Amino acid sequence: MNARSAVPLSRPGQAARRLAVVALLLATAVGCGDAGGLEGAGSTPTAEGPARLWPELTPASSPAFEIGEVNTEVIKGVKVPGDDIRRVNPVSIVRAEIDRNPGDYDGPKAPYRDTKREMADCAKGPGHGKCPVLTPYYRDLTGDGHDDLTLGFPLLPGKTTAVRVYTVEKHRLVQVMGWEDALSGVELAGRSLVIRSPSEVAGYEYRLQWTWDRDQRAMLLTHDEMLRTGPRKPARHPSASSLTGSSSGSPTGSPTGIPPGSPTGSPAPSSSASPSVSPSASGG
Repeated sequence: MNARSAVPLSRPGQAARRLAVVALLLATAVGCGDAGGLEGAGSTPTAEGPARLWPELTPASSPAFEIGEVNTEVIKGVKVPGDDIRRVNPVSIVRAEIDRNPGDYDGPKAPYRDTKREMADCAKGPGHGKCPVLTPYYRDLTGDGHDDLTLGFPLLPGKTTAVRVYTVEKHRLVQVMGWEDALSGVELAGRSLVIRSPSEVAGYEYRLQWTWDRDQRAMLLTHDEMLRTGPRKPARHPSASSLTGSSSGSPTGSPTGIPPGSPTGSPAPSSSASPSVSPSASGG
C-alpha cells in the first residue's frame, strides 16, 4: 500500500457541504462589492531596527541606586481573624504604621503630624468626619482566591497620599506594596494597581502600574510611563530656508536640519495607548 492510499477518502456528504460553502462565499463576495478588485491600504512605512548606542560599554551588573523594588513587611500587632482580611479594621492598620514611624507623625515639626491628629476622628471608621483613612477596596490581586486590601490615607498637611496593598500569608497581615505621591487617580485593573500622578510638564501625567509577582511575593512596579492628557499642539513644519540655508547661499544649519555633532539614532515615538481601567472592586 502506497502513501496516497493511506489517506482516508472524503465521504460524498462532506464533499457536497464543501461545495455549498464555496458557492455561498462566492455569492456573498459578488453581492457585497461593486468593483470586486483589491484596494490598496496606502504606503507602508519603512521598518527601522533599533540602533544600539555605545556597544563598547561594559554592561552593569548591579543597580546604581537602591529604590526598594520589593516592598514587603509583616504588620505586627494587627491580627487577621479567620485569615479574612475583610475582618481587619483598616483604621488599626494605619494606626500601626503611625506607631512604627514616630518621627514622621509625632511632634509639631513632624512632616505628617496632621494625619495623626485627625486619626482621632476615626471612631466610626474610614470615610467618616475628618478621618484621613480612605474607603478600603477589596480584590484578589495575588490570585490565591482570597481578597486583598488596597488602602490609602493622605499625609497631612502635605499634598501626598500613601497607597498600600495588604495580603494574608501564614495567618499574618503582610504589606506587599507601598507608595506615596500626589494623586490624580487610582485604579484596579485585573491583578494590577495603577496610580496616575500629575507631571510638572503641562498636558502630561505619570502612570505607574504595580502587578503581583508570585516569585517575589510582592507587587512590582512593572510599568512607568509619562503620557499625554491634553490636546496636542499643531505641528510646525520647518521652512525651506531653515533646511537649505539663506538666499545668499550661507547655510544657517546643517543640510539635514540636524545640528553638527548630534546623534542620528533617535528613538521611535511610542504608539501604545493607555488602557482604560476603573476601580471596580467593592468598598469595605
